[in-house]
Amino acid sequence: MSSPVLSGSYDLPSLGWNGSLAAELPAGTVPARVARVDRGAAEVLCADGHLTAHYSARVRRAAAADPVALPCVGDWAALRRLPEGRFELDALLPRRTAFVRGGVGRTSQQGLSGDSQGQVLAANVDVVFVAEPALHATDTADLGRIERLLALAWESGGQPVVLVTKADLVGDGLDFLMGEVAAAAPGVDVHAVCSLTGQGVDIVRGYLAGTRTAVVLGASGAGKSTLVNALAGEAVMETQQVRAGDGRGRHTTVHRELIPLGGGGLVVDTPGIRRIGLYDMGEGVDRVFSDIEELAARCRFADCGHDSEPGCAVIAAIEDGVLPERRLASWNKLQREAAWMASRTDARLRKELQNKWKVIHKEMRKPGRNRP
Repeated sequence: MSSPVLSGSYDLPSLGWNGSLAAELPAGTVPARVARVDRGAAEVLCADGHLTAHYSARVRRAAAADPVALPCVGDWAALRRLPEGRFELDALLPRRTAFVRGGVGRTSQQGLSGDSQGQVLAANVDVVFVAEPALHATDTADLGRIERLLALAWESGGQPVVLVTKADLVGDGLDFLMGEVAAAAPGVDVHAVCSLTGQGVDIVRGYLAGTRTAVVLGASGAGKSTLVNALAGEAVMETQQVRAGDGRGRHTTVHRELIPLGGGGLVVDTPGIRRIGLYDMGEGVDRVFSDIEELAARCRFADCGHDSEPGCAVIAAIEDGVLPERRLASWNKLQREAAWMASRTDARLRKELQNKWKVIHKEMRKPGRNRP
């Protein structure tokens, strides 16, 4: 039985296909872009239309060895037509960018981000929209969540952009809220958006010029699907109202999906993210906290822990009211988590971490250590 065609054919260049990708395409296969994944199969967009392609044995083996190798929304795939007429997803083409979260397995006893497995939420994205809702004028944004998502966004290779959604709900408090968010996102564009009134939607659409692809990330109830509908100019994703009691959202979107927009560009809608573990961090955390990194360069000691050391520029900035103490705490937390995740996959770092804790425990066991 042949694979079902769910819609008309697609113009591959409008989906982002180019000569670099064509050079990577295995002989005897045809290109397709992954629009949605299911267990053991993917819905793809290709010149023949919207197809369902099951994974080949090679793809399944690669995914079993490393979950990051699983096909995900936004991937470019090589399809091979089987003798019976259906298509098989035979290989993935190299990813240009990938948004990967860690700690998607069992919970770690250290209370950090769980095990070292990663999950790719979107691939080949040019822009990462971090959506944070402005629910009430008296509430502040979840700045820690924004910082965490931005660290992963920087690491993905895409351009991070923060969207303060539902901006109509805060009234006169919007300027204060935008200032707080901007302070937590140095070097990142921050925009107020209201999808229902159209505020900021054209600005968001400007990031998707041509064939650029964006992913929208955030908590449930952040208005991600409503924004996607506003960008598409029609109801392509189901939406629900937030609960009146606490302003929190219901999980309407239950899968990630790539949506081609009529005016150009593509956007990936995602379910609300509850758990956002770091994964394989390089400079992501440093870029989110570039203000702290600049201050740390002025500390008297190169190995300053920014705790109680003399001549610490970071502590001085907190005492002067220039740097919020919350931000230093968030930086420390993400630095520890990034180091822990690295130690789970790097034997050398893991050994160093074990030796560090041995020294600490040895000091704690010394006679009189805990005496007043």
